[in-house]
Amino acid sequence: MKLKLDENIDLRVVTLLQLAGHDVATVPGQGLSSAPDPEVIDVCRREGRCLVTCDRGFGNRLKYNPSNYSGIVIIRLPSRYTFADWREAIEILITGLESADVIGKLWIIQQAKILEYQAIESEEAN
Repeated sequence: MKLKLDENIDLRVVTLLQLAGHDVATVPGQGLSSAPDPEVIDVCRREGRCLVTCDRGFGNRLKYNPSNYSGIVIIRLPSRYTFADWREAIEILITGLESADVIGKLWIIQQAKILEYQAIESEEAN
């Protein structure tokens, strides 16, 4: 899977994702640090990459409809987190990607599980 890690993701997890076979790019590595959210998600869309972030704003399905993207994954960590919490969240993501397709979906990883949300259907489609 092609992934893009947002600037709020601990970059020590890149190796874990690469060892699991994923193509990983980062927001800082592409000079997009401090870029507005719409710009970051648009780059992900153009590159066919799933965005992995801690930014809860990307969970707004009206603004960022998952069907328009190669997936959005939001990681929610405890308020006082450690690298072990990061490792657990990334391992859950890796396991999830092995068994399901994130394309067109919003995944929220929290408390050792993945919550999956579908795209919002537009009223015009009904």
